Amino acid sequence: MSGLLALLDDVAGIAKVAAASVDDIAGQAAKAGAKAAGAVIDDAAVTPKYLQGFAPARELPIVWRIARGSLINKLVFLLPIGLALSAFAPWMIAPLLMLGGAYLCFEGAEKVAHVLGFGHGHGGPDGSHATGDPGHLEEEKVKGAIKTDFILSAEIMTIALAAIPASTFWMEAGTLAMVAVGITVAVYGAVALIVKADDVGLFLAERGRLGLTRALGRGIVRAMPGFMKGLTIVGTAAMLWVGGSIIVHSLAEMGWHGPEHVIHDYAVRFAHLFDAAWHGAAEWIAKAAMDGVLGLALGTALIPIGVKIVGPLWAKLSARSA
Repeated sequence: MSGLLALLDDVAGIAKVAAASVDDIAGQAAKAGAKAAGAVIDDAAVTPKYLQGFAPARELPIVWRIARGSLINKLVFLLPIGLALSAFAPWMIAPLLMLGGAYLCFEGAEKVAHVLGFGHGHGGPDGSHATGDPGHLEEEKVKGAIKTDFILSAEIMTIALAAIPASTFWMEAGTLAMVAVGITVAVYGAVALIVKADDVGLFLAERGRLGLTRALGRGIVRAMPGFMKGLTIVGTAAMLWVGGSIIVHSLAEMGWHGPEHVIHDYAVRFAHLFDAAWHGAAEWIAKAAMDGVLGLALGTALIPIGVKIVGPLWAKLSARSA
């Protein structure tokens, strides 16, 4: 009997350790996922463009196909690569993180330039459809979306990997896997809601039994274009902020602390212009604004390189793999 009680006690101890590990993984995954906010918002803003022009009945199946491709990108390809880097070449994480941050800055700056009348914009398809087989068009759009997702997923996984504190192999693997699944569900769940919101609004407006219901439906339909525009603005601002922050932090990790110290000192000075209760929020806002300005400046400088060199090279590689 005592042996059985001892065994049960050991099992309970193991269960507590396992539960604590799950809590640690979940906590680390939440923190790591928050670091990838810029890429996540951009992903949610860009993906609905791939669904323009398709029949409403095909929208959710297409979202599911892209989401499944995104999970494969993260779990089958990027997760093992990230773990291998962490185990065998951790010195490469900071340069790769800077590369991802530079890409975010480039995308954000190019969108700003497009709004100001320069260039042709970037970050998704134009929504146009040539005449042809709808099945073939869908296949091409899905493939294009998954290729774009691979870049964004690489950014997300690299940012998450850098945000995970030193731990065991399985802790890192579990955290990255949870980030991959959680962000994919959040992004494509949001995309599904966005692309079907106008259909829901139209249904309520046409078939609602109450005047309030019909008014709600009309309000949803009218609000969606503005919502999508607002999402794009927020996504662009988040890309510039996160991209600039990544560059500053990665430079500090590589030994150059100057930019980080300058931004911190000015943020603290700005915070002291307000009451003590607002110091934390004011310092965060000032730091985010300075990171965003730095991201915009760097991204603007990278536009010629991205448009003239990287873009055409990527197009050639994509055409070969098609």
